[in-house]
Amino acid sequence: MKKATLFLVILIAIFINSCEDVVNVNLNTAPPKLVIEASINWFKGTAGNIQKIKLTTTTDYYSNIIPIVSGATVFIENSSNVIFNFVEKPNSGEYACSNFIPKIDETYILTIISNGQTYTATESLKAVAPITKIIQNNEGGFDGKTIEIKTYFNDPSDEGNFYLFKYRYSNQIKSNYYVDEDKFYQGNEFFSISQNNDLKASDTIQVSHYGISKSYYNYMNVIVSIAGNSNGSPFQSPPATVRGNIINTTNFDNYALGYFSLSEVDTQNYIVQ
Repeated sequence: MKKATLFLVILIAIFINSCEDVVNVNLNTAPPKLVIEASINWFKGTAGNIQKIKLTTTTDYYSNIIPIVSGATVFIENSSNVIFNFVEKPNSGEYACSNFIPKIDETYILTIISNGQTYTATESLKAVAPITKIIQNNEGGFDGKTIEIKTYFNDPSDEGNFYLFKYRYSNQIKSNYYVDEDKFYQGNEFFSISQNNDLKASDTIQVSHYGISKSYYNYMNVIVSIAGNSNGSPFQSPPATVRGNIINTTNFDNYALGYFSLSEVDTQNYIVQ
């Protein structure tokens, strides 16, 4: 009996130990694609002249390093043929412009030339309704015990509007994003709402409302659905291939990932009471 018990203990130990082995799956590596982070944001109360665009590439699943793209030519042109050049901070993959001129409903064309490939995208800068107030509700959620934060604005009545809402919390590393359209509240007061069930007194929240185009709304709706609200920034490479508005005019099939967007943004900070 003792021998049988000892054998059983050894067998269980071997089994448990085998469950801790790391298994590396051999994954096929696709050719890297250009990833373009080109969100031009004009924050209310600022000149909006300082903007940046970041270029990287996709990489192996197991890699902890995101390759940057240096040496590219990057510029944006408006409808008056004024060109805004973006110059790279040496060996960073970040391209900056200090003389950009934002204008509501202006159409802009992005051009990126990298490794013999030319990428272009066209988009308009969309306005956003100003934030009017932030209201705290201590009896929110399904249990009636969750702190909810609602950020109000007056939606314009003269046209359909689309919004990207961002909530950045001091009690968690990753921000929450979601999109909305004014289909059911056009011309009325409405709000965005926090999506954090662990808020407590003294936590700080940075709320940002972005005015976006209908096409960007459709794109972000897919991105947020794939990434999930709890999984961080939708501007990171998504776990599925989602085509944006950036076209490779040299080789259509060698498309880039990312989206060229232009938004007016209103931001306010709030301390939970």
